[in-house]
Amino acid sequence: MTDIKRLETGPRMSHAVIANGFVFLAGQVGEPGTSVTDQTTTILGQIDALLAKAGTDKTRIVSAQIWMADMAKFAEMNAVWDAWVPQGHTPARATGESALATPDYAVEIIVTAVL
Repeated sequence: MTDIKRLETGPRMSHAVIANGFVFLAGQVGEPGTSVTDQTTTILGQIDALLAKAGTDKTRIVSAQIWMADMAKFAEMNAVWDAWVPQGHTPARATGESALATPDYAVEIIVTAVL
């Protein structure tokens, strides 16, 4: 049987789940209504913190999904991402446009890492 550990568990979700050597993060969002740059910066900080709690770090991210409310802002988000992700440790990544939980969210990022 697989041991499963849940971090920052709430009534509807856990912000991180550790299972079979993987760390699955829930979608992370920034402060509603702020710029794409600010939301992305906040999200990446939250990802760093959750990965640290799980016992890993951003160099161990294997997959990322980035959802944007407006792909016209892609370059703005990508500038923050590129400064954050360590070269040589870039994960598999997909980016798409979608309506997010509220109109004030511009970016949501979901990552999977290994321990």
